[in-house]
Amino acid sequence: MPTSRPKTLRLETLWNPPADGKEFTYVLRLKNLGTEPLSNFSLCVSGPGRVDPAGRVEGATVSQRLSNFTEFQPPANFVLGAGETWTISVYALSWQFRHWTDGATSGYLALSDGSTILLTIEPTRSSVSNAPLKRGAEIFPVPVNAPVQVSIIPWPNHVAVTSRRPLPAGFAPQAQSAEGEAAARSFAALVEHLFAVEGIVRSEAEGAVPVALKDAAGFGPEAYRLSFEGETITIEASSQTGFLYGLVTLGQIWRGARLHPEVFQFPASGEIVDEPSMGWRGLHLDVARQFYGAAEVKKLLAVLAWNKLNRFHWHLSDDEAWRVEIDAYPDLTAVGAWRGHGLAVPPLLGSSPARTGGYYTKAAIREIVAHAKSFGVEIVPEIDVPGHCYAMLQAIPELRDPAEVGSYYSVQGFPDNCINPAREKTYEIIETILSELIELFPFKIIHLGADEVPLGAWSGSPEALERLRSVAGDEVADAHAKRLNVVTNTHGADDIHGSGAAILQAEFLNRVQRFLASKGCITGGWEEAAHGDVIDKSKSYLCSWRNVEVSAELAERGYEIVVCPGQVYYLDMALRPDWDEPGASWAGTSDAEKLYNFDPIGGWTASQKQKLLGIQACIWSEPMTDRAVFDRLVFPRLSALAETGWTKPSSKSWERFRALAGLMPLLYGLQQS
Repeated sequence: MPTSRPKTLRLETLWNPPADGKEFTYVLRLKNLGTEPLSNFSLCVSGPGRVDPAGRVEGATVSQRLSNFTEFQPPANFVLGAGETWTISVYALSWQFRHWTDGATSGYLALSDGSTILLTIEPTRSSVSNAPLKRGAEIFPVPVNAPVQVSIIPWPNHVAVTSRRPLPAGFAPQAQSAEGEAAARSFAALVEHLFAVEGIVRSEAEGAVPVALKDAAGFGPEAYRLSFEGETITIEASSQTGFLYGLVTLGQIWRGARLHPEVFQFPASGEIVDEPSMGWRGLHLDVARQFYGAAEVKKLLAVLAWNKLNRFHWHLSDDEAWRVEIDAYPDLTAVGAWRGHGLAVPPLLGSSPARTGGYYTKAAIREIVAHAKSFGVEIVPEIDVPGHCYAMLQAIPELRDPAEVGSYYSVQGFPDNCINPAREKTYEIIETILSELIELFPFKIIHLGADEVPLGAWSGSPEALERLRSVAGDEVADAHAKRLNVVTNTHGADDIHGSGAAILQAEFLNRVQRFLASKGCITGGWEEAAHGDVIDKSKSYLCSWRNVEVSAELAERGYEIVVCPGQVYYLDMALRPDWDEPGASWAGTSDAEKLYNFDPIGGWTASQKQKLLGIQACIWSEPMTDRAVFDRLVFPRLSALAETGWTKPSSKSWERFRALAGLMPLLYGLQQS
């Protein structure tokens, strides 16, 4: 379909918070700056903010709404004359806006002939804030008097280096084993990704100093010893990852001394002995809400390695998109990977009316998995089921009971977004998909999501209600049938524990987990996967996202836990509550200092700590249309999490971290202007 972008049309949006007894309004103004009138059109915008379908709208009617996508129809026979403005006032939203990224991030006109006009749109302004909008990572300047003489993040277990020697031109690793040779290659690839022109790795002909990679017994899989003795630099380790981490520490010391020679030194003697305090140090990336190309993912993996993070939780599906090639079901990507005007999934979260999106081919995934492995990072894929499946259901409608009536809505505003656990066809499809995933991801941990299933899920499905009667009785099934048309408006508000939906989900997870276990896989899930306590705790783990108290309670029940509470470790949450900050704040706000000082196991008992796998930051991508927003929200909070996962609590220091954080790499290199 043709799309044009004239400069004569502009969309402006304004947030008026409630004040002096007046209700809030979200105002959209379409301005015709040209010389020709405009008619026979509708206005389409997308979020993250969502217009409540039952809410009051003045100046227009809502003709279509799916989650954060809204189509506004003007009054009958409406003509937007030259120089005129069409004003729409919205009085009902799924939540009140708090940040400039909450408002419309894309807008276009849909014309009666099927064509579209892409609009110029500015970020949503607030009537009570004129502050410049924040974009790009916060700047953490290196102080003249840093509290340490070497720059290393995360801080090692033992640092005992002294004196100063002239800065080497670069390094030429010399290995004694296959593990050392692989680490040397990985380190060269790593610095090429992050610091290509700095010359950290070079040949002796270019003045590089040799670095001996010496195999040594008694080191853990990620441990190393880095020693300086005059002109000799040695790294001892027992694994490829141990050697790589030793080289990363050496590279960080070198960069600090090179970029800030008046503050940091390159040691002439001494040693650094190091290993992590937690085994799971992870980052989750949602690629469904916004798509990230393979090159972006590879560079992000390099950033993880530079921070000594070792798990990449790859969120490959959600309501908004399906991102992984599956041979048995090509429509998953042909339909589910794309958004656009007139497509099965409309433009969402800043998408344009043109067909946009993408997916990862199997060849690309194999390359990324090998790339990650060389950096000491294991990849955990997530296919989010049985909820968060709107895009999947558009591609494979057989996952829904054809006799289902009515609608239920997810917290994000998607109708009927859960695959049906009462259908045998559902298991045939899911097991086929998982079999192909297992072949792609050799780490053998598959995450099933299992979060945010609406309270009313499957309440209009005869197949589901019949199954519920057989396992829980008529009373439970009848009560669940009355959940039809339940609408959820608050993030995480529905506690489905013990409900008919929870019983059906538990049955689904129990069966799918047994299938994964038969293939030698561990099953991951969000904390809601614990509903019913039906999954095998010896072959599963949970990511606990609400708070540390829930994490501790799940650990007490015997689940292995990765701690990732939304209030602190969700990196889509804004740094501060101010309007000029980007991001969300439904779970709270958290700047780098708060995240750094947060204790992820505060109040846990000794027995509960035995169930701790580690910690993980989560990037949910709703506000990430603007990649400068990505850099602002992720960095340096990612490095703050890395130090919590690696460094002993007694060795942490915010003052030291703050002095060094500015030396850590960004993904896009965009800093606050």
